[in-house]
Amino acid sequence: MEENHSFSIKNWNEDDRPREKLLLKGRIALSDAELIAILIGSGSRNESAVSLSQRILASVNNNLSELGRLSISDLTEFKGIGEAKAVSISAAMELGRRRRTGEALERKKITSSKSVFEYVQPIIGDLPHEEFWILYLNNSNKIIKSVQLSKGGITGTVVDIRLAFKEALQIGAVGIIMAHNHPSGTLKPSQADIQLTKKLKVAGESLDIKVLDHLIITEKAYFSFADENML
Repeated sequence: MEENHSFSIKNWNEDDRPREKLLLKGRIALSDAELIAILIGSGSRNESAVSLSQRILASVNNNLSELGRLSISDLTEFKGIGEAKAVSISAAMELGRRRRTGEALERKKITSSKSVFEYVQPIIGDLPHEEFWILYLNNSNKIIKSVQLSKGGITGTVVDIRLAFKEALQIGAVGIIMAHNHPSGTLKPSQADIQLTKKLKVAGESLDIKVLDHLIITEKAYFSFADENML
């Protein structure tokens, strides 16, 4: 019988866990410290890569922007971080900075439900399972960020409303648009879809974050709650 690695993770060396966790659960599942631990590969004789990464992050109050400002010499002040590891961290921070710059220049403006469909369909339109995404918008109706809030089976997915608005507050979004796919191909919203939309709208009103739309996406078509006056 093939070993189920998800049950043997406790037996792995701590330095290996972030890499295996990424392979098993995807990059979103990892903490900042675990991602940095992958970059540096190993810690010192008395400290794991994860622990060392946590210590580095603690020195900048767990702020990645502040981490990006550290020089090579700043990083090599930490025991266990040589020049090569410092260069790896610095390079990763620079890639992140360039990615943010690129996204800022290319933020898509949402003008209609069709523009939402054109943005989201390539992401979830052809999937064999259901995924629930949220688009976070600024006051110019431009997408600040898009996030996969949950991933489920063929018939549904569980959505944590608190996480949806926690992200909105952290990035300063003034509006959100929800989107999820129906692998079955049907565009008819379920009762669960309708109830979830109502819950999110009420939660948004209390936080002064407007729920602008909720789209159901299939391979070639979509259903818009806003267009159908169901918001």
